[in-house]
Amino acid sequence: MLTKNIYLDYAATTPLDERVLQAMLPLFSENFGNTSSVHQYGQLADAALEESRERMAQGLNCSPAEVIFTSCGSESDNLALRGVTLAARQQVGADHILISPVEHHAVTRTAQQLARIQGFQLEYLPVDEHGRVDPQEVKRRLNPQTALVSVVYANNEIGTINSIGEIGAVCRAQGVPFHTDAVQAAAYLPVDVQALKVDLLSLGAHKFYGPKGIGALYVRKGTPILPVLTGGSQEFGLRAGTHNTPYIAGMAEAFRLAQVERASRTGHVQPLRDRLVGQALEEVSQARLTGHPSLRLPNHASFVFQGVDGNALLRYLDVQGFACSSGSACKTGDPEPSDVLLALGLPREWASGSLRVTLGTGTLPEHITKFLEVLPEAVQKSRA
Repeated sequence: MLTKNIYLDYAATTPLDERVLQAMLPLFSENFGNTSSVHQYGQLADAALEESRERMAQGLNCSPAEVIFTSCGSESDNLALRGVTLAARQQVGADHILISPVEHHAVTRTAQQLARIQGFQLEYLPVDEHGRVDPQEVKRRLNPQTALVSVVYANNEIGTINSIGEIGAVCRAQGVPFHTDAVQAAAYLPVDVQALKVDLLSLGAHKFYGPKGIGALYVRKGTPILPVLTGGSQEFGLRAGTHNTPYIAGMAEAFRLAQVERASRTGHVQPLRDRLVGQALEEVSQARLTGHPSLRLPNHASFVFQGVDGNALLRYLDVQGFACSSGSACKTGDPEPSDVLLALGLPREWASGSLRVTLGTGTLPEHITKFLEVLPEAVQKSRA
């Protein structure tokens, strides 16, 4: 175990909450049945499944029948994009997909593949210098052929929060399905799907102290959607495969705790984040904060440093005992600058020197103090 290292990469993943683990354990050894079995073992497992679905629905303010369990946030994004666009083309011939250029790769690469292989017309919404989408731009770009709009709730790389409720209202007025990736947002932001006016919303449990390998997709009743993973009739016919009941129960408990403890968790991380940002910008030369200065996740700090090799910076910090990232955990290690940072209009010599520092329940004031003692030298040594 890494006892001396300081973990500052909570946007990549979070440790499993002990209370979540306790909720999962009985479903591994005692209540281990297959939810599709008709005997009592299956009935007990199915009862645990539906109790978890009810918990998720309460947190989302929706019907339990609108909650679809998946294996992760990326699968949820894939089901939303592929399932809805293919259904729209089949039913009404719609072939236009509208997304932002700052989406998670699970959205961008899925949309790109739909365009490349299935012939959909893919259009990118403009974003401002902070990575935010203007709802009026969505309205201007909708057309009768639009099959789906997808805009991230809170960006995983830069922490910027979008006005999802306003975008949802625009899409609903035009009758266009609207999806948001809330995988990063759910740890700290409300995910009331009625207030957000979304038709689809993706979640991943490991971003809010739940287990890896489990996710969910909210699908509003009446939204045309085709299954992507076919086979059995699980998840109302939208996602085949034996239910991972222990992980589903863990996700439901983690989701409940995230909502109950949202205020206290925010109150813990935000002052530490604000101190980190303020001192880093003051003490490190040629540094910029990326993302919106205030409309951002409360635990999220992200920077670019001119002339810095971002991967060299990460390696130096790792040797010094700090676990950070250069942006998306799915992107770290790639020598090319992030698409998200380039979409903000940053020059490559800035975008190549990115650093994401994200805090969590285990972050202490002394962790920030130690990090700030090391950061200026780390940046200097990583400059080309």
